[in-house]
Amino acid sequence: MMGCVPVFRLLLLLTVCLTATACTASTPTAGPVQVVGVENFYADVAAQVGGSRTQVNTILSDPNVDPHVYESNVDDAKLVADADIVIKNGVGYDAFIDKLLAASPRPNRIVIDAAQLTGHKDGDNPHLWYDTFNTMPALVPALVQALSRKDPPGSAAYSAQGQAFLTSLQPIKNLESTLRQKYPGAPVMATEPLWNYMAKASGLNMLYAEGPFQKATQDGNDPPAYTVIQYREAITGGAARMLMFNNQAQTPMSQQLVALARQNNIPVVPMSETEPSNTTYQQWMGNQEQAVLQALGG
Repeated sequence: MMGCVPVFRLLLLLTVCLTATACTASTPTAGPVQVVGVENFYADVAAQVGGSRTQVNTILSDPNVDPHVYESNVDDAKLVADADIVIKNGVGYDAFIDKLLAASPRPNRIVIDAAQLTGHKDGDNPHLWYDTFNTMPALVPALVQALSRKDPPGSAAYSAQGQAFLTSLQPIKNLESTLRQKYPGAPVMATEPLWNYMAKASGLNMLYAEGPFQKATQDGNDPPAYTVIQYREAITGGAARMLMFNNQAQTPMSQQLVALARQNNIPVVPMSETEPSNTTYQQWMGNQEQAVLQALGG
């Protein structure tokens, strides 16, 4: 006969299982927690939060590769198969990872989806890592929880390191505040929607944001002719105070606009889609904010 205490424990276990990714996901690991950050900036965040108790790998890190058209390989499949935790961007940006996850099912693997954490859906601007103060405050606690489930003895360290990471983002917030104060509503343009989130957070007016030109360029397609005219007129007529472009995924049209901007003394600021080597996420975001500030006049 089942007594009250066993029944209570069973109900508690069922409650825990329903609120977790899977019941077995809380099974502790032996040795360092194996983490894969699909994009290298998520891997960097994981390394900073996880510290020496983790082994972190990444898939998308080559500055010469356009992440939108990346094709996975056998090495990527092995990383995913061995991972305890996988951090992906979602909203179709890294759709290849879903195929790798399905190819190596592992019931105790924890998958952290940045898009789901921040309430985004397919069709939204996928460059969520540029939405620093919406994405990171959602991602880091989820990562701390996942690491703690995989390595309970490290819980205190993960919590402290997670908080330290979030605190270290303050200089980026300060730069956003400076831009909002000095250049409120300043009209800027970008060949892709790469920096749109941060432009909005910085109080800048991104002309033609999420429009057909940006989306076509992002997808590697030719933008509609009328949008090319819009962009050219905004540059030659001085409507835009700055032009940003993705230096990892240039198209002939984006290169033409960069050249036109320089001819018309419009500042041009390159942005990157993956984190540069020998830098941190915080430095990367801060450096690009600082570049925008300088381009607008300092």
